[in-house]
Amino acid sequence: MKQIGFIIIFFGFFGVLIGANIYLPYRMGWYFNIERTWVLYMLSVLITFYMIAGLFANSNALSSIGSLIYRTAAITLGMMLYLLISVLMVDLLRIFTNWSPQLYGLITVSLTVLISLYGIWNSTNLKTSQIEIPIRGLKTGIRAVHLSDIHIGHFRGKAFLQKIVDRTNKLKPDVVFLTGDLFDGRIRLDEESIDPLRQIEVPVFFVEGNHDLYTGVQKIKSMLRKNGIKVLENEVVNWNDLQIVGLNHMAADHNTVSMHASNDGPTIKKVMDNLPIEVGDPSILLHHSPDGIEYASKSGIDLYLSGHTHAGQLFPINYISGLVFPYNRGLHSYNGTRIFVSEGAGTFGPPMRIATKSEITIVNLMPN
Repeated sequence: MKQIGFIIIFFGFFGVLIGANIYLPYRMGWYFNIERTWVLYMLSVLITFYMIAGLFANSNALSSIGSLIYRTAAITLGMMLYLLISVLMVDLLRIFTNWSPQLYGLITVSLTVLISLYGIWNSTNLKTSQIEIPIRGLKTGIRAVHLSDIHIGHFRGKAFLQKIVDRTNKLKPDVVFLTGDLFDGRIRLDEESIDPLRQIEVPVFFVEGNHDLYTGVQKIKSMLRKNGIKVLENEVVNWNDLQIVGLNHMAADHNTVSMHASNDGPTIKKVMDNLPIEVGDPSILLHHSPDGIEYASKSGIDLYLSGHTHAGQLFPINYISGLVFPYNRGLHSYNGTRIFVSEGAGTFGPPMRIATKSEITIVNLMPN
């Protein structure tokens, strides 16, 4: 199913791009009575090139110009998606109405702007969810906060992290788990950006994500350690009654297809087989992506915390994401191991969320 999801994403993405470059100029020309539609087609191709080149060439840009190109390209990508959807919705509306082309055009543009503005606002509107997990052998309850996918970079910086830290402190946790993708670009890769983390007075455990790798993972880990964060790298540490297993970002095994992790290096299967985990003792696994649940279960892990998926972030991508990741969002169970997938606090690409939420999670671990 995961391989099918990758194929759908690959061909679907380019299919939508090609279709949009044909369909949108045609509709815009009709809406607004533009006879030189070839100008619209040329403009559409240029915008598409700008979006793709702007995103890929400037994801790690350090200059203000490069960051501006990235941000405008990312926002344009999101708006183009909802322009396409708005045109399709208006075409359905035309089945039941007979209005002027200009009115249909106005409705299309208005829908695109309103949906995009809502998506941008919704991505900054942090929401708190709560789960309760019984853990066998746990002597006392533990209140944890799970954070993932903050994505400090072109759109988010110190102020956004401060907002997250303030919300986290108000929740009065005993411990905080941060499952990767703290950064999303080198534009704000400095100690000032993560300074708010110093204000968390309880232990914070961190594992890397794929975007941390692209950004500069060793520098990120060094900065975090200076701030008192406990960085875990394929190891087990004991805290209170818990065994906390922290893994680097990796594929589940050598047979697993992954877009964001190498199949040639260490895998969850290989690393878990060699870690000194006491089966039967309370345990939590931290790994960025929700892969390899079967190997976590085999090692007796009680709870697997992850992120990475963003739950698809944008409609209708949230449905495609469910094909790629069997555990796409929320709480699930596999042979006695619970797995929770955070939708993430930040965003990747377009700074928008439609049909998903920016999430901070309270994890109440209860004696069983």
